[in-house]
Amino acid sequence: MDETLREQQLRMTRYIRDPSANAPPPGIETRRLAVYRQLFLGNVQSLLAGGFPVLYASLAKEHWQALTSDFYAFHRCKTPLFTEVAGEWVNYLETRSDLPGWVAELAHYEWIESVLLLSDGAEPSHEPEGDLLDGIPVLSSLAVPLAYAWPVSQIGPGHIPLAAPAEPTLLLARRGADQNIHFSRLAPLAYALLVSLQQQSLTGHEHLNALAEIAGIEQLAIQAQGAALLHSLKAQGVVLGTWLVISRIAAPQHPQVGHMA
Repeated sequence: MDETLREQQLRMTRYIRDPSANAPPPGIETRRLAVYRQLFLGNVQSLLAGGFPVLYASLAKEHWQALTSDFYAFHRCKTPLFTEVAGEWVNYLETRSDLPGWVAELAHYEWIESVLLLSDGAEPSHEPEGDLLDGIPVLSSLAVPLAYAWPVSQIGPGHIPLAAPAEPTLLLARRGADQNIHFSRLAPLAYALLVSLQQQSLTGHEHLNALAEIAGIEQLAIQAQGAALLHSLKAQGVVLGTWLVISRIAAPQHPQVGHMA
């Protein structure tokens, strides 16, 4: 490509991204450049407003405009896919330490829904009727344990908390057989077990023993409750069964899309 043309294109894109800090390319009316800027920035803002409706409604219009303009000007996306811009927006908000903590967490909470809706990955091979205690339980790829410092499921235009509560908000997000996304509250033990299933390939007994050690309680005290919890998760389709014997040596790790408070 001719270097003169390339430089003209770069000057134009820099100006469209951030006209306050970059000179316009010569020979093009400012009015015409403003049309291009509004077109590109407007598309990004519309995309984000549609993907994060609660966050959009919860922020003042001026604040939303400033955030999205800054994102457009300075964040360098690592993907050309429109379907992945939402994840880039979440990453951007998590770098903004000047924002109230609920902003990035609410964005993550809304983003998880689209991640699960768009997921087309196949569930791993498993034994549906495997022993959940002696075998290695398999967590569905369409189920994600989440932990937030802020009560994200309650935040909205009419309810913006001034401070994070003492206890975190523990949630399970999952895509059901009806193809809808369901969120439910989790008790601390259920959350800890799901995170353990997500991160480690252990038998059910080993998961529960490890949790008992972390909690500083007797292993026998957790086994009955943990066994009931595993079977309840199996009934909900959150746990699929157990790894096949041939798969246990190298059971793949569950994708890490959960958020830790």
